Amino acid sequence: MRMWNIDPNLMCNKHLLGEHVEMHMFASCLRRGKSIQGYIDKGLVEVENIYVRHELLVREMVSRNFNHKSPMKLIFGPAAGFVNREKSMKDLSNRCVRCRLRIEGKK
Repeated sequence: MRMWNIDPNLMCNKHLLGEHVEMHMFASCLRRGKSIQGYIDKGLVEVENIYVRHELLVREMVSRNFNHKSPMKLIFGPAAGFVNREKSMKDLSNRCVRCRLRIEGKK
């Protein structure tokens, strides 16, 4: 699981939808009291931004005509974690040709 935390418009459909699911997974862990400390420590999530990130992803999904049917309740967690956007963009570009083409097209 991870929060890429880059402009959702720069992500291919697979990574857009994947991050959306993962925001639900993070939120579920927090609601159930499960630790996500490892993800925080590795710079893979900003706890206080999970809900906002979900909403940004949904906005992009809707703009691509995806049918979103999984609203997220506002969650409260500690202000913890930091995701380096530049590193995320490089990682995503290296992992996915479709994302790389979208990212390079926006430069």
